Amino acid sequence: MYTPVAADVAKLRNITGAGMMDCKKALVEAEGDFDKAIEILRKKGQKVAANRADRESTEGAVIAKVNADNTAGVIIALNCETDFVAKNDDFVKLAHVLAELALGKTKEEFLASDFQGTTVAEKLIEQTGVIGEKIEIGSFETIEGPFLGAYIHAGNKIAAITSLSADVDGASEAAKAVSMQVAAMNPIALDETMVSQEVIDRELDIEREILTKEGKPANIIDNILKGKMQKFYKDNTLVHQAFIKDSGVSVADYVKSVNGDLKVVGFVRVSLA
Repeated sequence: MYTPVAADVAKLRNITGAGMMDCKKALVEAEGDFDKAIEILRKKGQKVAANRADRESTEGAVIAKVNADNTAGVIIALNCETDFVAKNDDFVKLAHVLAELALGKTKEEFLASDFQGTTVAEKLIEQTGVIGEKIEIGSFETIEGPFLGAYIHAGNKIAAITSLSADVDGASEAAKAVSMQVAAMNPIALDETMVSQEVIDRELDIEREILTKEGKPANIIDNILKGKMQKFYKDNTLVHQAFIKDSGVSVADYVKSVNGDLKVVGFVRVSLA
């Protein structure tokens, strides 16, 4: 019977990320044929993936990446089942590598793209076999703009990317600071013009019901509602929110202090929570 040497086992482990014993067994079964051993490990991953298909993968790592000229970005969530796996260094490194690969692609293009001789989709199935948990890409958000900056919150549970109107002195620091704001405060839209009518109608209905129960006269409720909505926009839209690093100014005012013509023009945010 073929007995693999330690160097061959280590080589297969480096290629696949599988455990040492799994690599040894695969090499024995493949009688030293590396390609066949890799296929054996992938089939094991497919079997494990099928068995865990109905499991919830609500943990994971959220990673944001921006391209070299800061004009395109992506946030992906590499999901798994447990926080123990999510905190594993190899898992987080894989999430970073996959996020780099996702830059400039749609989710479908990303999953079909080459990754170490296989597709990303097949690699995820393979890793399900290696790790023993359901591994999949959850959220996938892309953004383009004149100048982008990213922020990943400690623990890799939340990430955000902000788009500014121009590449000017201080833009890099400002984009990161505003992305931190997005991650922490979770704005529902850029400004009041970007809030959906559905959300506006819901807020108006809630406030109108409260005011009516409080006995406010019908003829003044509409005026009160205008003030209520202004506060709602201030609390929930990015450019009007109080800046987390200086609550005395809004996000829009902070960005303008960096450059008088600079504006926030977009953002994306992904959270596992």
